[in-house]
Amino acid sequence: MLGNCFILSFFCPSKSETSNTNRQLGIAGISYLWNFGYLALFRTIHWFGIPAPSPVTNAAQLFLTLRMIGLAFEVQDTRTRNSDTSTDIELKKKYCNINVSFLSVITYALCYIGLFTGPYFKYRTYQDWLNLPNNANLNRQEKFIKRALDLPTIAVAFLFFSYFFNIQYVETEEFMERSFLYRLFYMVPMFIIFRTRLYMAWIMSELMSVTAGLGAYPEDSVPKCGEGPTDYKKLDVALEEEKEGRKCEYNFETIHNIDIYGCELAPMTKQGLRSWNMTVQYWLANYVHKRVPQSMKAYRVAITMTVSAFWHGIHPGYYLSFLTVPPILMAEESMIKAFRDGKSAQVQKMFDWGCWFFKMRGFDYMCMGFLLLKLSSTLKYWYSIYFIGHVVMLLFLALGKVTLTFRPKKIKDLGDRDNFKFSEGNKKFN
Repeated sequence: MLGNCFILSFFCPSKSETSNTNRQLGIAGISYLWNFGYLALFRTIHWFGIPAPSPVTNAAQLFLTLRMIGLAFEVQDTRTRNSDTSTDIELKKKYCNINVSFLSVITYALCYIGLFTGPYFKYRTYQDWLNLPNNANLNRQEKFIKRALDLPTIAVAFLFFSYFFNIQYVETEEFMERSFLYRLFYMVPMFIIFRTRLYMAWIMSELMSVTAGLGAYPEDSVPKCGEGPTDYKKLDVALEEEKEGRKCEYNFETIHNIDIYGCELAPMTKQGLRSWNMTVQYWLANYVHKRVPQSMKAYRVAITMTVSAFWHGIHPGYYLSFLTVPPILMAEESMIKAFRDGKSAQVQKMFDWGCWFFKMRGFDYMCMGFLLLKLSSTLKYWYSIYFIGHVVMLLFLALGKVTLTFRPKKIKDLGDRDNFKFSEGNKKFN
């Protein structure tokens, strides 16, 4: 934290320097190097004979990294907006700009909400929470109960499958002597255990935010996950009306971290990913994916997945899992263009169900890397099921490409138009 305070104090561009792009990139780049460099040292310290940090300490360090890098970008973006003299940006300056001090950096970094399990929230969200009016109509109780209703079912599923299955069994010789189908489908309950455990943690962290009032914004301002309000005119009107004694409805979409129905029922991999750990997804999209230079646009997904893997840890299993995502997305997109676009509603519905099945099996497959962690253990398991996830992915990619190659040009053009509409529909889903 002290290092981040130093970076924000001495490397932040002055108002006269905001036009210098390289200087602007400096504070974010330095923050990346400092925080991820420290994270690497933090995780490898046991190589030098020093005891490894506990899992709880590691969890806190994960979100400290996100907060401090995100804060550097917020400071940078504030300076950029301040140098913009156009009148249409005044409301954005009012509701997005931040002014940080040494003490405020420390208090933001150590804020107990979300420190171990998320959600990630911006400094501006933290600042707005501290300045939230006492008479704000948050309706906490109703929102708390509505969010907590899923917990009993998830807890029962977690306890049931945890009783019968465990990841340690995968590394035994007895497991390897089991039938191919047993080894193949063992990853299904393992992924159920993995995701239900995280569902419970993320819902509980959302409930903590709701009870504290963190992330509450007027509904009229159209808050989005991680971002906060997006309609600044309506936000301004709502807050002014509230000062005059009128009530406005608030929601907690800003700290909404998990869309269970999206994770479980969304037909496409991209939709499923966007529904998972949503505030961290926002951080990755806003501070990694969108910041990749235009010259490296083709590698944005791979770079984002690599950063995500490094953030999670140094275990090879993370990288094996995350770097499987880009080719899966390519294969899925290829199949959509070849077999979904331009087809009847009934065919599209059948395709979506089939795509949903393979999406879930892809997540099962990648989950094993997260659970086994070691390179040898992950590859040994994947080898025992003949790398079926990679084989199916390559088959789908090839099948889609070949089908598109031999498709008549008129149908292909129609498919491209439908694919644009489908992509827009994906955005609405989330």
